[in-house]
Amino acid sequence: MNFRHLVVWLGIVFAFVPCAATFFTARAHAEIFGNVHGIVHDPQHRPIQDAVVDLKALRSDLVLHQKTNDSGEFDFSAVLLGEYTVTVTVANFQTASQSVVVASGSSPVLHFQLEIASIADKTVVTGEPVSASVESVTPTTLLSRETIQNTPGADRTNSLSIITEYVPGSYVTHDQLHIRGGHQVSWLIDGVPVPNTNIASNVGPQFDPKDIDYMEVQRGSYDADYGDRTYGVFNVVPRTGFGRDKECDLVASFGNFFQTNDQISCGGHTERFAYYGSLSGNRSNLGLQPPTPAVLHDAENGIGGFGSLIFNVDPKDQLRLVVSSRRDYYQIPVSPGVITEISGAPGAISISPCSPPSACVDGNGNPQGGIYQFDGQQEADTFLNFSWVRTISANALLTVSPFFHFNSADYAGNRSDFPTDTTDIRTSIYAGAQVTFSATVARNSISAGYYGFYQHDNQLFAITYTDGSAPNLSPDREIIGGNLQEFWVEDKFKAASWLTLSGGVRESFFLGGIAENATSPRAGISLRIPKIDWIFHGFYGHFYQAPPLLTFSGPALVNAASGQGYSFGSLHGERDEEYQFGVTIPYKSWSLDADTFRTRANNFFDHNNLGESNVFIPVTLTEALIRGWELTLKSPRLWKRAQLHLAYSNQIGESRGNITGGLIPTDNIPAIDYHQLDHDQRNTLNVGVQTTLAWQSFIFANVYYGSGFSNGNGPAVTGIAPCCSALDYLPAHTTVDLSVGKDFGENVTISASALNVGNRRIMLDDSLTFGGFHFNNPREIFVELRYRFHY
Repeated sequence: MNFRHLVVWLGIVFAFVPCAATFFTARAHAEIFGNVHGIVHDPQHRPIQDAVVDLKALRSDLVLHQKTNDSGEFDFSAVLLGEYTVTVTVANFQTASQSVVVASGSSPVLHFQLEIASIADKTVVTGEPVSASVESVTPTTLLSRETIQNTPGADRTNSLSIITEYVPGSYVTHDQLHIRGGHQVSWLIDGVPVPNTNIASNVGPQFDPKDIDYMEVQRGSYDADYGDRTYGVFNVVPRTGFGRDKECDLVASFGNFFQTNDQISCGGHTERFAYYGSLSGNRSNLGLQPPTPAVLHDAENGIGGFGSLIFNVDPKDQLRLVVSSRRDYYQIPVSPGVITEISGAPGAISISPCSPPSACVDGNGNPQGGIYQFDGQQEADTFLNFSWVRTISANALLTVSPFFHFNSADYAGNRSDFPTDTTDIRTSIYAGAQVTFSATVARNSISAGYYGFYQHDNQLFAITYTDGSAPNLSPDREIIGGNLQEFWVEDKFKAASWLTLSGGVRESFFLGGIAENATSPRAGISLRIPKIDWIFHGFYGHFYQAPPLLTFSGPALVNAASGQGYSFGSLHGERDEEYQFGVTIPYKSWSLDADTFRTRANNFFDHNNLGESNVFIPVTLTEALIRGWELTLKSPRLWKRAQLHLAYSNQIGESRGNITGGLIPTDNIPAIDYHQLDHDQRNTLNVGVQTTLAWQSFIFANVYYGSGFSNGNGPAVTGIAPCCSALDYLPAHTTVDLSVGKDFGENVTISASALNVGNRRIMLDDSLTFGGFHFNNPREIFVELRYRFHY
């Protein structure tokens, strides 16, 4: 055990020691729950007993009721993350309300000083809440369904704009979401993970954004409750029937590229039961990022269904069921000719049309591929999450959540492809459970639990060499099973009202083609500076990410790869070490968050492709180093009309060594010096403003700037830290998105949106995956109708 580990374990022991001789007095928490508690007193600071306290969800009909005890205290446990209003009512005093934001695992404390009622009684309401908390060291962004609806294009089925426009360091390149330099993220539904160990094989959505009520995005510095994905955790609270009273929402849109994103959703509730369901469909002639400014053979379509049921059995027991199923199809885009990058001009290309295909040869007389591969990918995804939430007491909570997940990605080639026709059919099935127990003992908030699943993968791979350059690879089928079992314990010790110490450990056991285990200790500190209320936080921890079960190992594949200068090696799990330090600065309902982080990854997960196959094949790299600093800024409602947000990241993503697993080239020479990763982009900025206008109208604008991704095929300067010359990066790019709309009463909204208003086209990426090079999308214009009706 080295010095760093010793420091972490001492932090854990320090946090747990006070539990030994104390008793239950505080609140419990779990992955999607927080707690709201407070004190009510009169102007002389005497507690007010039997005051009625109502906690109401800001965007639904959910209301919880309590009365204060003889100490003037109230306590709402197991409150779903989101935005709420707390109202206190008592005879002979003015009614008072406060807004509060509940994050997962948080316990905000509210103080109400009630004034004596006058003849003209009134309700005293505080300003907008700032979600700064001394209880967490995790940088967090909370996004609501209202934000999703108003952000241009964010509610489209295939859109990830709700993440990329609000979360610093997040962007989409080669049709994959990247955040903090990696592309392995965790999706949680109602606090239950949707497992997926496959890397970059799916491009379709996990589910439709229109089904989200709230989404909490965490980036780094995770509690031990969160385990197997380092770069981002997306904790989704889906829509429920508590936001509906036998009502349906119809959403229909139409725009250029013959695009449409449509959904009908219905829901309702009683005092104990709520139901919600939706059906959606989408299609467009613009799906994946095209390899040139031209958009050819790039259609996509999909259908899906989503359902949510909640039943409050009694005051202590709640049952929650979430079901989702999607099916999507993507054409693989092609270019109008052979693409040649222009030397010395990053991002510039020339296109040489040629016919017939045999006339397309390079300088050595070798056939050129890519433009004649009219392929497609069919994807399917179904998950079922069930949760039993048991409130043991006001201080303890138990959640038991079995789950099931089916995922497939079927890549189908075409007989006329040139020079290869590739088939890659994969199916993955996961079944498991998560059990979480959380409680508070005096000033300690404790969480412990288990997460695990069994996985079965079935994959078929084949290559036909239509140019006759090599023997065809007969279909090779790989079938394998595996499992991941994890246990964790975490404690947050509130040493003072202004200081919280946290420590935890997560133990992982993986069994697949290989067997691995990992111990991931974590420790953090958060402190509030009195009077100015600035909150500083620091974190050090380790993470383990289980590998994919399959990376092709059949004899026929090995022989075929060897003939093209490749071999295959086993994939091992990624092991990461993270440092992070940050500060949250609230000021008059403004909120500014800044942090700096450093992540070192061993066996860093990436992807590569075999020849002209257009198929992602997972690989691991010896080492990656990702470091940067981030900034988010959110304003209150300005002049009662406008609200601003800003997300900025300065980030460096580099690697060194060589490829250690997966598809390994024979000339796999280790690199001593660091060189940039293919998705390394140094500066990323989003600035948006939402404005409410007269006549129930609104306008939303967002400006995105990216300094340009790594020029993977361009010159590289080695031995210089951090690096590089201007030729090592593709062009910087700025785009503007705009949405305007109007409400017609309470039931009808019509909006028009334009994405990439200036139609600025640049090369984002020159990696040879899913259609070759990748240009950003052209201008998209569409209109949308929302209509609510009762049944």
